[in-house]
Amino acid sequence: MENKGELENRVEVEIFGEGYVLKGAEPPEYLQMLAQYVNKRMRQVVTRNPRLTTAKAAILTALNIADELMKLQKEYDQLIRSKLEEEKKKPKKQELGTRN
Repeated sequence: MENKGELENRVEVEIFGEGYVLKGAEPPEYLQMLAQYVNKRMRQVVTRNPRLTTAKAAILTALNIADELMKLQKEYDQLIRSKLEEEKKKPKKQELGTRN
């Protein structure tokens, strides 16, 4: 979450031939990288179907990226569950104490 006191960065980017100004607490290089990724993905979508309007290309690109995100989230959740199961199976070390 962004704090109002944090410095807000602004960067001008181009996505699919349109200019945008992105604002965020992230470094400008990160914001630029995001724009480049979206631009690349949109161009891939349009390469497969050159008759798409910009709006339809943007929606299909968003769906492709959402699909990627959901698959990565599922994979991450499975890894976390697997890690937790491994931790449960490990024998617990007994604490050594002194006898009085």
